[in-house]
Amino acid sequence: MFDPTSIYLLKNYYSPALIAVAFLCTNLMSVTAGAEARAIIVQSTTSTLNSGLYDYLLPHYQTATGKTVRVVAVGTGQALKNAERCDGDVLLVHSHEDEAKFVARGFGTKRYNLMYNDFVLVGPQDDPAGIKEASNVGEALQMISQHAIRFVSRGDNSGTHKAELRFWQLQKDVPVATAGSWYIEAGQGMGST
Repeated sequence: MFDPTSIYLLKNYYSPALIAVAFLCTNLMSVTAGAEARAIIVQSTTSTLNSGLYDYLLPHYQTATGKTVRVVAVGTGQALKNAERCDGDVLLVHSHEDEAKFVARGFGTKRYNLMYNDFVLVGPQDDPAGIKEASNVGEALQMISQHAIRFVSRGDNSGTHKAELRFWQLQKDVPVATAGSWYIEAGQGMGST
């Protein structure tokens, strides 16, 4: 069992990646005898796949249940779209607002908090924007913007990308991040970005 705890970054902001588990299209508990061999499809974030969590958990689950699990790892936005097309049985994503809408529109039956993750800014050791002095993520982004320091965003409609966009708006003087000479949208997953 996971023990969800808040991680505080840069003094007072935390990024709880609220992980949704929604049973989609068919209830896993009512799998018919003729469908016993069918794999369970998990629509997941790339971050969760890259963490190694599935490598650890799935062999135990498969041994205990005899069921095969296939993980489709994409950004939160794409995972939600896939699930809306009934291409999945379980959904693990991290964008609370989008998850609530997903369930409210009838695509999922229930949402659970499963774990948290960190939102971390990584940059060069010489810290050209001086963000080591920032008291929170919004202030750090403001400094990056003011100095026009190159910033690489996932830019892929993932939960991480959505969290980043919310952080840009924490300070009044921080403009909404838009593609430009210093702001780069990779359009890629966590590992590639």
